[in-house]
Amino acid sequence: MNMLLAFNNYQSTEKCRNFAASIIYVFMFLKTTNSKEDCFLRSLLIFLIILAFGTLQAQEVHSISLQEAMKLAKENNKKVLKSQLEITLAEQNIKERKELRLPDVELNGMYSRITNITEFKGNGFLNGKEVTKAIPEIYEVNSTFKMPIYVGNKINNAIKIANQENEIAKIKSEKTENDIELEVVANYLAIYKMMELQKIFEENIKEEKSRLKEVLSLQKHGTVTKNEVIRAELQLSDRELNALTNSKNIKIALHDLKTLIQLPENEEIAIDTTTSLDEMNGLDPYDFYMTKALQNEEMRVASQELSISKTELQMVKGNYLPSVHFFGNYGFYYPNYKFFPPNPYLYTLGQVGIEASFDLSSLYKNKTKMDQANTKIKWQEMQSEIIKDEIQDKLYKEHTQYQEILEKFVVVDKALDLATENYRIVKLKYLNQLVLITEMVDADNALLQAKYNKISTRLDAILKHYELLHTAGIMPQS
Repeated sequence: MNMLLAFNNYQSTEKCRNFAASIIYVFMFLKTTNSKEDCFLRSLLIFLIILAFGTLQAQEVHSISLQEAMKLAKENNKKVLKSQLEITLAEQNIKERKELRLPDVELNGMYSRITNITEFKGNGFLNGKEVTKAIPEIYEVNSTFKMPIYVGNKINNAIKIANQENEIAKIKSEKTENDIELEVVANYLAIYKMMELQKIFEENIKEEKSRLKEVLSLQKHGTVTKNEVIRAELQLSDRELNALTNSKNIKIALHDLKTLIQLPENEEIAIDTTTSLDEMNGLDPYDFYMTKALQNEEMRVASQELSISKTELQMVKGNYLPSVHFFGNYGFYYPNYKFFPPNPYLYTLGQVGIEASFDLSSLYKNKTKMDQANTKIKWQEMQSEIIKDEIQDKLYKEHTQYQEILEKFVVVDKALDLATENYRIVKLKYLNQLVLITEMVDADNALLQAKYNKISTRLDAILKHYELLHTAGIMPQS
């Protein structure tokens, strides 16, 4: 990591030096051009200098820590922002359900023209035609309102379901944040692991180049064959290819990290993991994590969904109950067709009262709905048990794996010491022509693997610790 930061700083320094040299050259040129014809050229060059300086500043590398990355992801990730909008929608749904308690008010207006009234008073079809003059124009303006007094407690249950759905939206938003945080941790530690591997590759490449020089020197003296030279060159080529592939993978992973935390596409970032290895904590007993896991996001969502199913059952039961509404209407009418022949007068009429209704068909239609609601409750209870079993199995697996990784620390440390000593002995024998280059390559590969295993094991422990906390629903607050 330090090597990469140093390399980035070196690149930035070189850019600054080159840029400073360019500025000096330009100002020397501007000093020698004093004619009026060169005014435009001067202005253009100054503009280009300012633009180039701005571009150079924009290319500065932004070093980001793990905690900062987690914080940015919680604030900017699109999945997190989407889950927050779902909370807003759920809150608006509560308001909509509460508005069911308000009266329904309508204002109606009508204008029409009618024909005269024609009666047929004779015997037979269309005989004895008699026409009565009608008032041809009809005007009508009226308003009505209807307010529920009691509808089988359906409105209260609808509001209750909306509140429960809102609680689910909040829990799911919390889970989304924790999922994104875990994804950031996994991505971040993967980059760190690849950077440490890159350092090992670069150190190994230097060693391979030095060994190749030694082999070439020994070949000149006729003490090694051409085959050993080729083997040394192949080993160096293989390491360079691995380093190249790994460096490209680092760029890809950094780009993925930028997408997770929603940094601008053109912003260069580097990870700062100097404090990551200090986040190792002791392993608590399994029962501690299991107690917490029973209250994690998945279990709380399952509990709320079960509550919704029970509330829906209460709504279905409401179909067996009568509905009572308070109603009223008032209107202006012309002409007065309450009498016949109609009177050509404008009149008003109002009405207010209580209306009760009972759907008799619910006595035989609602039974299936009740069965469905009860079955849904049983299904939801079974789903909760399935989720509980899955969490328990997952938690036990992660707890055991974390314990296994912690126990590996001593093993990988000892393996690195043995690989280092083995490499030293084989290298000494190789220089004294006591072993072939094949053994030297094997010892080199074993040392590289041991170095990587030590770093990888510690990073795997950090990731597994976060996974354990994630499953238990106790992710640390960034």
